[in-house]
Amino acid sequence: MLPRISDMVIAETEDYIALNKPSGLLSIPDREGKDISLKNLLNEKFGKIFTVHRIDRDTSGLILFAKTEDAHKHFSAQFEHRETRKIYNGLVIGTPSPAEGSVDAPISEHPAKKGLMVINRKGKEALTDYTTLDDFRSCAWMQFRIHTGRTHQIRIHMKNIGNPIVCDPVYGDGKPLLLSSLKSKFKLSKNELDERPIMNRLALHASQLELSDLSGNQVLLEAALPKDLRATLQQLAKWKKK
Repeated sequence: MLPRISDMVIAETEDYIALNKPSGLLSIPDREGKDISLKNLLNEKFGKIFTVHRIDRDTSGLILFAKTEDAHKHFSAQFEHRETRKIYNGLVIGTPSPAEGSVDAPISEHPAKKGLMVINRKGKEALTDYTTLDDFRSCAWMQFRIHTGRTHQIRIHMKNIGNPIVCDPVYGDGKPLLLSSLKSKFKLSKNELDERPIMNRLALHASQLELSDLSGNQVLLEAALPKDLRATLQQLAKWKKK
């Protein structure tokens, strides 16, 4: 069942629309064009919409589209000149050491595997700041600020320091997050045959975007955490206390 645009809207003006994209939905059509994308849905509603930036299919959170050509040029220039402030949150495997820092490592596409990115000194500049917000021992809740917008930037940078994003099938182990992996004396309830994961998708969320509108006013857009991530954090906090 396709999500409704009205359920995703964070802010809308005559110049732009900001949405809280669910995990699993493409931002824009892919090369095959088989699967529906958020841009498809917006084009159906508005007639024509302009791509300003994108987030990965499996990443949830904030994405901005322009409604006019002037707005598209205005916002795209800010992304290009790194005048926006982009904040993400996510769960990583283990706990980064140090607890906060920066990863400055250039990224390029894998020479043989399409869509796979690698750290490469000849690649494009990529800079990610990270801060540990909560340590759950086996995993940690993080905040990321990306100064550049490379494909899979946070995912590959966290892999590079040994703390890949939870449930990342490409740069991590792809394994779902299970309570049994956090709690040594975990037992299934009598009615359950198999343990249900508390997180079973890429645990990464685009939380905030700060930029200026066409009048020059600073705008802070925020995307609330989706239900699955909120529930996961509640479970982790509960088991941390035990």
